[in-house]
Amino acid sequence: MTDLMLFRLDDDGWDVELRGSTVALEVELQRRIEAGMESMLGIRFLASEYPTGPWHRGRIDTLGLDENNIPVVIEYKKGSDNGVVSQAVSYLSWLDSAHHEFEALVKEKLGAEAAESIDWRNPRIVCIAADFSHHDRVAVKRLRERIDLVRYRVFDGGLLSLLLIDSAPGVHSPGLARRQRREWGLAADAGAGDVKPSVRATSGAAPACLQDLYGELDEALTAWGEVEVAPLQHYIAYRRMVNLASVIFRPRHEVILVYLRVDPDTVQLEEGFSRDMRGIGHLGTGDLEVRVTSAADLEKAGPLIRRAFEAA
Repeated sequence: MTDLMLFRLDDDGWDVELRGSTVALEVELQRRIEAGMESMLGIRFLASEYPTGPWHRGRIDTLGLDENNIPVVIEYKKGSDNGVVSQAVSYLSWLDSAHHEFEALVKEKLGAEAAESIDWRNPRIVCIAADFSHHDRVAVKRLRERIDLVRYRVFDGGLLSLLLIDSAPGVHSPGLARRQRREWGLAADAGAGDVKPSVRATSGAAPACLQDLYGELDEALTAWGEVEVAPLQHYIAYRRMVNLASVIFRPRHEVILVYLRVDPDTVQLEEGFSRDMRGIGHLGTGDLEVRVTSAADLEKAGPLIRRAFEAA
């Protein structure tokens, strides 16, 4: 099942399915998502209907910067795809040639620190439409770009649903991939053996004293469904529509810090294990810090990880 079904109790106590529909005008969808895109998609708004100039001859529906400081191009279609994927991919050529222009926009909207932190290695595309064809979904898997296909529906009562139906992590350029391996210290044979794919991609980033524990943590973070694992400059992001967790290693203390998308107000905090990070600067995303130093800590963190997965 790749579509969301919603039900409401009627006056007789029976569940009645709410039938979703599409917006009357594409701009309705665009304006609504732009107004709430940070909570919906984990993306900070930069610009709407952004012109790409006479050479590229287009207007990007929405430009943004996601929670991992990655540039994002968002395109919408009120109905079925109808070229939204190819259109969005074409705008990446503008983005490749407009680093300074994009950085100036980020500086203007989000400040100098955000502009200096932009990660150019793997820009992201988000396509939002009422539906996508089989061919679109196959094409996404074949392309080198990082693309999320999101299906929307609107319902009576002002309800809007967004469902991630396909995602491709993209491929860094060879030079950037080599630089990333140097930054993370990835071993040349990190992909050898029968190690799980997400661990293969990031195991070299874990210090030797934490590799076994990280392997168990990775299992816990990916146990509930499909999750993208992205090694970034300062942390490893686990994401679905948005980040559900950020992982940081502290080898000196033999601890793994996990920042989860969980409201700390809903958790009974435990000193030395969990901490409210709102208002406290830290690398990665997520308001709840969990310190993992042992299998016992990991078992205790299990329900919180499940909640983070459901929130993402």
